[in-house]
Amino acid sequence: MSGWEIDAIGVQGVLNTTIEAAEEIEPWGEGYGGNLESAIRSAGTLAFAGQEVPEVGLVGAALAEWAGITQEDVAYVAARAGASLQGAYDATVAYLEGDLEMAAEAQGKALETPEIDLNPDPDDGAEHGTVDGG
Repeated sequence: MSGWEIDAIGVQGVLNTTIEAAEEIEPWGEGYGGNLESAIRSAGTLAFAGQEVPEVGLVGAALAEWAGITQEDVAYVAARAGASLQGAYDATVAYLEGDLEMAAEAQGKALETPEIDLNPDPDDGAEHGTVDGG
């Protein structure tokens, strides 16, 4: 007895439900940067008579700073979710194939902290803002 008791049909149901939920929120994640950029530009400025109107106002500057601080967190959430889904799938497949060592490895890999690269080297062929689920 391995100590593992996986209900493959149950795992499939949970994965399918989770993937459907992720697909519903995916457009939000894709629009995050564009929406923030639009809000930064549209937040308005404050200029007194005779002064040059700044390109971005105080609210826009605060939004830009907040976006910079939270960008990696947003990417991490997506990477963590993807790694968890893939790990659950991989571990279940390995379990069903009788490879308990591979199942344990897949489970452990799913728990690793994903690496987030918001500024990848353009010479390595990676896209901007890529993540590696570990």
